[in-house]
Amino acid sequence: MTITERYADPSATLGVVNDVLSVQLAHRSVRRFRPDPVDDSRLHAIIAAAQSAPTSSNLQPWSVVAVRDPARRKRLAALANNQGFIEQAPLFLVWVADLGRAHRLAARHDAPLEATDYLETTIIGFVDTALAAQNAVVAAESLGLGTVFVGAIRNNPLEVAAELGLPEHTVATFGLAIGTPDPAESAGIKPRIPQAAVLHHETYDAETADAQLTGYDESLADYNRRHGLDGDWSSRVLTRLAGVSSLHGREKLRDHLRTRGLPSR
Repeated sequence: MTITERYADPSATLGVVNDVLSVQLAHRSVRRFRPDPVDDSRLHAIIAAAQSAPTSSNLQPWSVVAVRDPARRKRLAALANNQGFIEQAPLFLVWVADLGRAHRLAARHDAPLEATDYLETTIIGFVDTALAAQNAVVAAESLGLGTVFVGAIRNNPLEVAAELGLPEHTVATFGLAIGTPDPAESAGIKPRIPQAAVLHHETYDAETADAQLTGYDESLADYNRRHGLDGDWSSRVLTRLAGVSSLHGREKLRDHLRTRGLPSR
């Protein structure tokens, strides 16, 4: 059933299915949570899964701050566009691209560390953090928990760094709210773009890929109507990327990275 929902296509099938695929295909963002706490045993399992993700050259350039304190969650919510579910979720993980660990290591060994000043290393930090966090999402959902990523944690990165006591050469990349889903929330498995729009064989075929978008717009508009929302995918993309105002302060991210000790030359 989940594969048909994922593509809004009753004829969609998979030739292979297992427990991991079932969890991944059933993913949805959860924005309403019950107050049940996420205990340390589940938190440690989620982080172990995160640390099992691939990492470039085994650099492991990330850290994560687990926030349970209601007052701190409230302050973080205010910094992240006042999204109420950050306060409601019993556990909020802030994922940190962390080159500070390498800088402290170099200082202890009186060793050079020039490569950390370049964009490539900043990208590695962000990519590895994202890989780890996605592993955490699959782990959390396999335990019956719900999750939602929060990119708005980048709206005010300097204030977030101060709130969390982040050292130099680190930056909060995004948040992840985790908790038991509230069954009263009206949400389902949101359809994705057909595979023919994203899967290319040998070379990129833009014409074939883009031909899929009209049908997808119809599918997503129908999903949105069923859940009290408006619009299709194309209008959402164009609105989201139309101007700088939609970035909510993130247009200053390069300057903020430099301030945090990540010059990204």
